[in-house]
Amino acid sequence: MNREKPNPKANKSVLAVTYMLLAVFVCMIGYFGYFVQIEGKTVINNSYNARLDLFAERVIRGEIQSRDGQMLAGTETVDDGTEIRVYPFGSLFAHAVGYSNPGKTGLEALASFYLLSSHENAALQLIHELSGRKNVGDNVVTTLDVDLQKAASDALGGRTGAVIVMEPDTGKILAMVSEPGFDPNTLSEDWNFLISGDNTDAQLLNRAAQGVYPPGSVFKIVTLLEYLREHPDDWRDYSFDCGGIYDSGTYTISCYHSTAHGHQNIGEAFAKSCNGAFASLGLTLDQDAMRELTAQLLFNAELPVSMEYSRSSYAMGSGADEWEILQTSIGQGSTQMTPMHVAMITAAVANGGLLMKPYLIDHVESAAGDEVKKFTPEAYGTLMTAREAEIIGTAMRMVVTEGTASAVDTEAYEAAGKTGSAEFETGKETHAWFTGYAPLDNPQIVVTVIVEESGSGGAVAAPIARAVFDTYFSR
Repeated sequence: MNREKPNPKANKSVLAVTYMLLAVFVCMIGYFGYFVQIEGKTVINNSYNARLDLFAERVIRGEIQSRDGQMLAGTETVDDGTEIRVYPFGSLFAHAVGYSNPGKTGLEALASFYLLSSHENAALQLIHELSGRKNVGDNVVTTLDVDLQKAASDALGGRTGAVIVMEPDTGKILAMVSEPGFDPNTLSEDWNFLISGDNTDAQLLNRAAQGVYPPGSVFKIVTLLEYLREHPDDWRDYSFDCGGIYDSGTYTISCYHSTAHGHQNIGEAFAKSCNGAFASLGLTLDQDAMRELTAQLLFNAELPVSMEYSRSSYAMGSGADEWEILQTSIGQGSTQMTPMHVAMITAAVANGGLLMKPYLIDHVESAAGDEVKKFTPEAYGTLMTAREAEIIGTAMRMVVTEGTASAVDTEAYEAAGKTGSAEFETGKETHAWFTGYAPLDNPQIVVTVIVEESGSGGAVAAPIARAVFDTYFSR
């Protein structure tokens, strides 16, 4: 009896195919798990997903609540069975909470899956099913603080701009104000006007997360950080004599109102927001390293936030001419930032260099108040060392005690901050910026303010931040 000898080459081919199929199977299982855990909610929440409409046929959309349980958005059912979405605070939370029709924005979009899920008592759900009634959707409890939202809105006073407030050690967004706003209760009637080409106020734009602006002197936080990295041992030796106008030999840069700041060290130049000092300093920096730093700080990149936002942009690289370097070093030129991004960098400074991911939802609970899902703080990563954060924080404290942010100087708490007055168009008033945190030694709150075309950050934006700080620390 003849037996065929095994073919080693054939066996190896079979094994190779088997391993390849096994690898593909493992990858498919891995991706399936990733999709379910990470991407699933995004797909379900997509406004084009018809499954959400099916949920709405069986579930009454739940409430969106403030951190202390006040209703920010809810559903009322009128006598004929029509469901109407109501917003008790009108325009106050319009951009953070958003709207659910037409389309969905803000938390109404972000949390739509939770709002249209119901964790009512199983027996009660069965009764509703048998009787043809809808179940009550879950409530989304946010991180938003009504008192801080009101304080920020009142202080902004109807001026065009934005205020964002967050906890640096958790990433919780406590307030998000954007002006001008809109009333989501009357959105259907106002819609055609709001989207009309004749309307130039852009009320639907969430300026806190989507508005992009030249950062002006708040960008000096970034310039200072790069200088610290290039001069880790001798940064204290820096000095500059300011006569109000800096002459590079080719170009001139003026300080705000051409104020002469005199002889300064690096902290004093930062506190007084000396354009001449930071423009001249910028000429000494490694521009490739500067661009790498901005990438680490999430310029030209996605931010770790779930809401709709715009990217900040930093365009300068190696080969930039002298004028571009001078302008970019003081936050002018083509650099653009959102208030959200400025607040995140400030939060990293306040939190010892560690950036926590900003978030708006604290937990989800059933209509009966039972917790369904809890959202916990999550770290994004380290943007700077603890030592760098401490040095920058000390400089930001000097801005308050002996510099441009004296409006937030008080014995009630120790604030640290940075002001900015950003030029954006010849002949128009500057945008006013402030970003900062308090208290200095145990930061609990970050406040970032932008007021469009309003002048000095110290005179206009800092008092708005002061109102928020005062409200927070008076409780």
